Amino acid sequence: MSKSVKKAVLMIVDVIVVISSFILAVVLSMSDFYACIREWWYLSIALGVALIANYALGLYNKIWQYVGVFDLIVLLISSGIQIVVYAVTAIISDNYNIEWFIICSVFYMMFIFGSRLSIKALNIIERSLKNPVEKKSLPRVMIIGAGNAGNMLINELRNSDKISLLPVCALDDDPRKIGRAINGVRIVGNIYEVEKYAKEYKVDRIIIAMPSVDRKTIRDIIVECQKTKCKIQTLPGIYQMITGSVSVSDVKDVDVADLLGREQVKVNLDEIMGYIENKVILVTGGGGSIGSELCRQISSHNPKKLVIVDIYENNAYYIQQELKRKYPELDLAVRIASVRDKAKIDGLFEEFRPQIVFHAAAHKHVPLMEDAPDEAVKNNVGGTYNVADAAGKFNADRFILISTDKAVNPTNVMGATKRVCEMVIQQMDKVYGTNYVAVRFGNVLGSNGSVIPLFTRQIAEGGPITLTHKEIVRYFMTIPEAVSLVLQAGAYAKGGEIFVLDMGEPVKIYDLAVNMIKLSGLEPYKDIDIKIIGLRPGEKLFEERLMAEEGLHKTDNNLISIGKPIKFDDKDFFEKIKALIDSAKEEKTDVKLLIHKLVPTYNEKAK
Repeated sequence: MSKSVKKAVLMIVDVIVVISSFILAVVLSMSDFYACIREWWYLSIALGVALIANYALGLYNKIWQYVGVFDLIVLLISSGIQIVVYAVTAIISDNYNIEWFIICSVFYMMFIFGSRLSIKALNIIERSLKNPVEKKSLPRVMIIGAGNAGNMLINELRNSDKISLLPVCALDDDPRKIGRAINGVRIVGNIYEVEKYAKEYKVDRIIIAMPSVDRKTIRDIIVECQKTKCKIQTLPGIYQMITGSVSVSDVKDVDVADLLGREQVKVNLDEIMGYIENKVILVTGGGGSIGSELCRQISSHNPKKLVIVDIYENNAYYIQQELKRKYPELDLAVRIASVRDKAKIDGLFEEFRPQIVFHAAAHKHVPLMEDAPDEAVKNNVGGTYNVADAAGKFNADRFILISTDKAVNPTNVMGATKRVCEMVIQQMDKVYGTNYVAVRFGNVLGSNGSVIPLFTRQIAEGGPITLTHKEIVRYFMTIPEAVSLVLQAGAYAKGGEIFVLDMGEPVKIYDLAVNMIKLSGLEPYKDIDIKIIGLRPGEKLFEERLMAEEGLHKTDNNLISIGKPIKFDDKDFFEKIKALIDSAKEEKTDVKLLIHKLVPTYNEKAK
């Protein structure tokens, strides 16, 4: 049936509703029937108002088999307009009375609501009768959360022709709801009785529809869900509730980030906009996991120009194409260059004159750098020196170094070189007018050096997952979260600070491995084995956020703190740096000894 035909049918239905209401009211109120008929123009006015009001309110454009609360409110408004017309009719006509008015209004509302809701009812009946055998074979779904989001989700599961899922039960944290039903689905228990009711209702899939609760509660619920063998999914955020757009398309598989139990990081976008907008920004290592996310978030804050520098052409190409698609108006330049090449870096700074520099280029793999300390020095220390020096010579406003918690009391070359980098920018801050700062944080989920991609590959290959130590712990944060805090830390830069990000509670890597196996629908040690292979060279059981003498000073964002700069002998600092870089270039064997002279807390034997 075409759209115009459907509109015509609904208009005819409304004509019948108005006439039926008039006639029934006349008969039941014992009014003078023939006198009422003679005053047909009252009926004509009522008909005209009903059709015009319903058309203006969009009641002929709605898909009534998917009627919702908003549609019923609009229908109520339409009924109110018609009741006003009946009231006026009853007042000015000799043939109508208050009894007629009440009866006519009641019948009109019954008929107009009934005509629309019957469409939805018929659709539900048709769906329930359609292919009962096929319906029995559908995956059975438990909904956790019987609030607004859960209600809308169940409604879509029931009404969509494109979704093959059958909601069979719901759980909620409100004890007053237990025993009641939401959109035809019974609320059988509380959110921590997942295992019991999943078994009782033969559930295949669990959808967590509680986008407004805190992340710790979500983590606890996921842990309960993992006691079953059900597929676990969740709604990603509260914004769907606000916009009323909760959809099955918004449901995502539970991932490792959901198990961190930490609230989503919040940043002050106005602060970020204040120093990024309309500025020339240069990002080294712009194609890497951290660098590329920096480029994404910077691009969304209206920079005057974004310059991406990376030695790896494939990564640089991928982020270039992505930004061109998402931000066609962005003034973007991509240059293939190594931060080791001082002349090249100076040339880029002379060409673009960046006002803000984010230095993310670095070698980060701990075991590889243990075997190639000279490369760690050349890239991390030498590269940072070159970029930081160029930033000062060409009058950049700010220089932000991406550092790591492995720089604190380092037990490996990578961490020690990053500590030297922090010292470099603190010294540069004394030499130039540029505000130099470092931002120190731990592991980021999904980064190239993270254990997450490694574990994912190992699970896909059938195992085993290799773990260096059962008690090893790390701090984790998602890449977008870490980068957003880096951007905000840049807003606080006054020169010489080391900003330390609050990464939440440390995560036991063994627990992470177990959870990743379970999230894949597999069972640890049965489907996927976990093997302990021993700590790698330079690896710690736990990372520290700061050295004892640094202390912490809070900023306006509680997740960003400032470590007090440590005083060190800077008289011959640059001479030591030059000697270290020269030794690395000549591939001498004293590199680690020279690093130790710069970083006395470097202890390669400690674990």
